[in-house]
Amino acid sequence: MAFGFAPSSAGSIPGSASTAVRHGRLLEPSEWAAAGVPLLRNPREVVSGLYARHEPGPATAVIAVLGPEERLVASASFTQRTVSTDGWEYRNALLSRLRRVIPHDLRRRTPVRTAVLLYSREGDERWTEEDGAWMWGLRDACTLHGLRAGAYITLTRGGWQVLGEGRGGRHPGLGSRPVPLGESPLDAASLTPRTGGGALEALRRTAAR
Repeated sequence: MAFGFAPSSAGSIPGSASTAVRHGRLLEPSEWAAAGVPLLRNPREVVSGLYARHEPGPATAVIAVLGPEERLVASASFTQRTVSTDGWEYRNALLSRLRRVIPHDLRRRTPVRTAVLLYSREGDERWTEEDGAWMWGLRDACTLHGLRAGAYITLTRGGWQVLGEGRGGRHPGLGSRPVPLGESPLDAASLTPRTGGGALEALRRTAAR
């Protein structure tokens, strides 16, 4: 499993990276790879469906909760106004959106639902310190909401990439033509039942943007 590295877009923030690392609020690629994050059965379907529903622009995060067989339970999107290399800020933003769209599962001994994060940003697919902060934020927000931390996906102008898995594609990408919801894998009318796949149900709740 290989990662590329790129200078962080938040690298101009004095001391922010060192502070985040010192407090453990940024995950290095090796830490993320060792975390046992469950693999998506059909990442292209998940990414295409979330893109069609939220049409994320630059600096937009889409947090989605998946149930068994990768059925979409809830999702929310928001634009992150400030760039940080400290996952504390991102954790709070993600947790706030999760609390708005889905009840917590803290009473369960073992998480049964998984949260995945799609982050749309400029640059290429290589890991940055900003990505590390989002990874930390996703993991911690899931712990506090009783969810399993799932895939972290970046969306750039070159396409999408599941960090840590080496899987990606050229479409959709940042700035791609939106796919009508009727043609999206998230739309109930376009789904056909299948076993062993990642078929997604239509989102039953209004997505918070």
